[in-house]
Amino acid sequence: MSAVCAERLTAVAVTPAGLRAALRLAETVGGLQVYAPRRLVAEGSTAPVRPFDRIDTLAAELMATATGIVFFLAAGAAVRLIAPYLRAKEADPGVVVVEETCRYAVSLLAGHVGGGNALARRVAACLGAVPVITTATDAADLPAPDLLGRAAGWRHKTPAKAVAAALLAGEPVGLYQDAGEPVAQLDGWPSPWPSGVRQHAALAEVTESAAIIVSDRVLPVNRPDGWLIIRPPSLHLGVGCERGVPEAEIARAVAEHLRAHGLAPGAVAMVATLERKLDEPGLAAWAAGAGLPLRGFPPETLSGVPVPTPSEVVRAAVGTPSVAEAAACLSAGADRPWTAELAGPKGVYGRVTVAVARRRARAGQIAIVGLGPGDPAQMTPAAERALAAAEVVVGYSGYLAQLGSRPAGQRVLGYGLGEERQRCEQAVALAAQGYRAALVGSGDAGVYGMASLTFEVLQERGWDGRWPEVRVLPGITAATAAAALLGAPLGHDFAAISLSDLHTPWATIALRLRAAADADLVVALYNPRSGRRAGHLAAASALLSERRAPATPVGVVRNAFRPDASVMVTTLGELAQAEVDMFTIVLVGNSQTRLVAGHMVTPRGYPQGGGR
Repeated sequence: MSAVCAERLTAVAVTPAGLRAALRLAETVGGLQVYAPRRLVAEGSTAPVRPFDRIDTLAAELMATATGIVFFLAAGAAVRLIAPYLRAKEADPGVVVVEETCRYAVSLLAGHVGGGNALARRVAACLGAVPVITTATDAADLPAPDLLGRAAGWRHKTPAKAVAAALLAGEPVGLYQDAGEPVAQLDGWPSPWPSGVRQHAALAEVTESAAIIVSDRVLPVNRPDGWLIIRPPSLHLGVGCERGVPEAEIARAVAEHLRAHGLAPGAVAMVATLERKLDEPGLAAWAAGAGLPLRGFPPETLSGVPVPTPSEVVRAAVGTPSVAEAAACLSAGADRPWTAELAGPKGVYGRVTVAVARRRARAGQIAIVGLGPGDPAQMTPAAERALAAAEVVVGYSGYLAQLGSRPAGQRVLGYGLGEERQRCEQAVALAAQGYRAALVGSGDAGVYGMASLTFEVLQERGWDGRWPEVRVLPGITAATAAAALLGAPLGHDFAAISLSDLHTPWATIALRLRAAADADLVVALYNPRSGRRAGHLAAASALLSERRAPATPVGVVRNAFRPDASVMVTTLGELAQAEVDMFTIVLVGNSQTRLVAGHMVTPRGYPQGGGR
């Protein structure tokens, strides 16, 4: 039941009709304990109903012990009963009121954190009632900021009211995160994100008065009151100590170490040490007092962990060269898909050594997918699988149209021609948010495609190769697609040269054309002509003609393997007059290329009997 624990649910009825409804509810909700006045229970009911004499006394008890309470009585009466015993949002149970006719189940208290809203929906479903939810974010179908990450153990250090108000008003909400699972991977966080939420790469970039800050670091003292500060349990302490060290000394050492590294105590999840230290009184008492679990590792396990500052003195004493650093790393990285990294060097504080490892979740993924020449039948199965697994697909709108209908829930973000960098930046940003993104392009993503630009964007952002995970899925590129329709013009060595001078100076392109001509290579000309580059193909033809006969076969293929595909064989002497555009690829044969029944063929060039 979402945030509600069934074993601690209770129902309180004061009338015969209310008692009948409560017993009907108990048949569906396992572990529900029903209370009723002693006079009703004494009238012969054999059901498991606990009697009470004073409802105010019962209310005081249940508000302190129950996780969820369902009152079968008027809302005003329920309010007066529970009002004296209200504590705080994080401590109060979810309270639901069901009126006498069971038409409505009203979430009265602790709708989000206490699970009152979830309880109201469950009760309504069991009784055939209408759930009445009055929390504004639920009514507007927006995420509840006060629930963000709680299921993952995140600790909210400040109220969420300002963020909720900004979301409801459609005002900007900043988002900064440096620890914990990516927000986009959490249950309850919608996809796409609510409009107005702006993720920032650095805390200094957050200028919004309402913001969600997910961090395990100490934050500036002077910050807007509207910031929702959340501590994910991402820090794991490794502690080594001598025998007999008192609790207070360990507490001082840990506090000093966290302060020295700018780390928030509220983000500490666990304490780890050498197995034989688990019964150390001071260490055990400090961990218990801090409410932190304490785990130990045997020395042979710790000794297998590479650490920056091993000690042979420590090895001689306890059988491992590291206790604090190794224990912290093992604790933080013991289960996938997490990985650990030390948050700075260890610190030695008298008889206590402290290290901290940060437990990081993997961010999302980027699949850079080559769609092939355009016909779905020419797409590789690996590319199809990557597209199907993606949560968001990014690409040029014209290419996205080739994909047809998409799986339910998959977002498709289209961009115009010339917006290559924007596409890459969008895919990288989505992966940083935890999404599985697919960045698509025609042909092969690594040949004049999006792959290299994506890696450039990642490098600019300090990517170290670990997160996000990046995969490049190959596709049938334009040269091989065109060659298949022409025959076998790429039967021997060839060069691919783009005639676009948007990123490469024409002087460099001309140099490469002459080199290919001198080497007698078959040449695949990409981007042969556009409205701005009307004369480049003629110039390329002239350069190749300096070393190649006018009768050299040339293949001109437009939109290979698409419904409007066209295939033409001409000669180098006639190439300048051919009708080509950006959707055309030109294959210029070498001195050995010939026509075989109208097909362009370049011999393999091996002596007879050679090759394999």
